[in-house]
Amino acid sequence: MKIGTTIRAHRLQKGLSQGDIEKKTGLLRCYLSRVENGHTVPSLDTLSKIALALDLPIAQFFAEDSLGGAVNSQHLTDDELRFLTQIRRYSTNLNDSDRKLLLAMVKKFATTAVR
Repeated sequence: MKIGTTIRAHRLQKGLSQGDIEKKTGLLRCYLSRVENGHTVPSLDTLSKIALALDLPIAQFFAEDSLGGAVNSQHLTDDELRFLTQIRRYSTNLNDSDRKLLLAMVKKFATTAVR
């Protein structure tokens, strides 16, 4: 996933400079440059500020995913992205068997959920 490249593309498409984004978000131009060049990964909060400055839904930054386009076929809402980000954050310290257990639980919840 190349969030920085996506940010740059949308910024240029809208005819905005990094300075324009700096003024709208309060984020330093040098920081924005590091994000766009892939040297820094922004937090979800920072990404939200950039999305607001570009007048885009935050989900737009995840539209082109490296998972073979799986995300392209479905548009994730901000709530879904927030949820997936939390799962990722909390699962990083899990061992393999705990991850398998968590996945089995999610599958079980999904199959028994009332829609």
